[in-house]
Amino acid sequence: MYRPIFQNDHPLAQAFIATVEAPQFPCVGAKSALGRGQMDILVARDVRSAWDDMRILPALGETVRKYREDRAIFRTLVILFEAPALLSEEQFEAHLWARAQSLSDKDEWLGYRPDPSVSSDPDDPHFSLSFSGEAFFVVGLHPHASRPARWFQSPAMVFNLHDQFEVLRTQQRYDKLRSSILARDLVFAGSENPMLARHGESSEARQYSGRVVDDSWKCPFKRGQAHG
Repeated sequence: MYRPIFQNDHPLAQAFIATVEAPQFPCVGAKSALGRGQMDILVARDVRSAWDDMRILPALGETVRKYREDRAIFRTLVILFEAPALLSEEQFEAHLWARAQSLSDKDEWLGYRPDPSVSSDPDDPHFSLSFSGEAFFVVGLHPHASRPARWFQSPAMVFNLHDQFEVLRTQQRYDKLRSSILARDLVFAGSENPMLARHGESSEARQYSGRVVDDSWKCPFKRGQAHG
C-alpha cells in the first residue's frame, strides 16, 4: 500500500499548527499531540472528492501502526483539504460523512473488520468509525463553523484514536481533561457546546461535523455500504 508522506511543513499545515498553538485554542489534547510530536498532517485536494482517499486511508493505517507500536496518548492525524472554502455547515457535514463513508468502504474492501470495542451503527451510543481495526473519533473544522473552536480556513478532518480516551479513563484523567476543554471552550466561544456528550451517553456521530443537530437528525453513514 502507498506509504504516507506527512506534510507538517506545508503552508496550510503551518496555519493549522498556528491555530492549535494560539493561547485561546481550547483543545488541550490537540496542544499535547502537537507538543509531543504526535500530530501528523496530510494535505488533500478537495473534501468533496474521493481523489485523495487512497492517500488518507494509508495515513490512518500508519497512525494505527504508530499507536500500536508505542501506545503514547494524544496521537492524532489531521487531514486538511485545500478546497473548497465556501461551504455551509450542512454542506460540510454532508461531505465529511461522504469522505467517512468512502474511506470506510475502502477499509472494508481491504479486509479490515471494525474495532470490536465499539459499534459500527451510528445510532448506537457506543459508535465510532473504524480504520485498520482501530476506532477513531473525528473532529471536523471549516471556515463557516458556528463554534469558534471548529473554525479553520479550509475544511479539515481530525482523527483521534478512541482507545486513547479509554486509557485516560483508566488513568482517571479523562474527566479532568474534558472539564478543562469545556471550560476553555466556554471562555473562547462565550457559550457551552450543546453537542458534547460522553461516549456511551449518545452517539458521537452527532458531534463530528460540529453542527448543532436536534433529535430528528439521522447519520448518513453505514458500515458495509459497499456491499449493499
